[in-house]
Amino acid sequence: MPSLQDYKGQDPAWCPGCGNFGILNTFRDAMVELDMNPHQFTVVSGIGQAAKFPHYIKCNTFNGLHGRALPVATGIRLANHEQPVMVFTGDGDCYGEGGNHFIHTMRRNINVKLFVHDNQIYGLTKGQASPTSMEGMKTKNQPFGVFSEQMSPMALAVAMDCSFVARTFAADSEHLKAMIKAALNHNGFTLVDILQPCVTFNKINTFQWYKERVYHIEPDYDPENRVQAFQRALEWGDRIPLGILYKNNRPALEDRIPIISNKSLLKQQLNPLKLEETLREFY
Repeated sequence: MPSLQDYKGQDPAWCPGCGNFGILNTFRDAMVELDMNPHQFTVVSGIGQAAKFPHYIKCNTFNGLHGRALPVATGIRLANHEQPVMVFTGDGDCYGEGGNHFIHTMRRNINVKLFVHDNQIYGLTKGQASPTSMEGMKTKNQPFGVFSEQMSPMALAVAMDCSFVARTFAADSEHLKAMIKAALNHNGFTLVDILQPCVTFNKINTFQWYKERVYHIEPDYDPENRVQAFQRALEWGDRIPLGILYKNNRPALEDRIPIISNKSLLKQQLNPLKLEETLREFY
């Protein structure tokens, strides 16, 4: 059985007090409890403070371009869908630069686990507004306040019929761990939006601000009711719901592609003669 020490990577360079530390520590705990060894899964990231996550944990990793983590993760899954693939990214990296990939990955329902460190600001590039920054929020390059309407990733995901949509909070480690495990046990694309305070550049959405607003969805809530889920997804402000907002059981992309449904592409025999025949078709 793996230990926490088995997952130790580089020393984090995040700001002291950053919400990312809670995510990192809780993820390590979850992997140990799930009895998953570092070589058994791959973590993909893009660019940003959240995207430094793979540097700080020992496992198979790939750092992609800004906003391009999901296409890389998709390629890895299609090549070897027997290994879990997780993406750790930020709200700017995923919902901003990577917004188009986010939408179409939900459509395809590739069995990739997406964990978004949502601090409602760009942390690595020093504090400009992200898609989830609240309207009116003043930043270094929005001195008159953010004019764009705040994006709701939860509502977008439900509208796209994403197969698993959840929200949690970096300071609620037990709930965060439960959402990580639930996402990993779900067959299909999963979105876990993690409210993660940025102690340096976001002075509005602080740990205290969230603690006064977040609440756990009641036990009798039905996450398979899409209309009800959309209503919860739009809830933001004085009350912010945490938990599995929506899920469905539609087939994952890997299960619908005949050539890899029974055996991963990685394990299939390559016939050079067949490759030559195919190439000749393009001459």
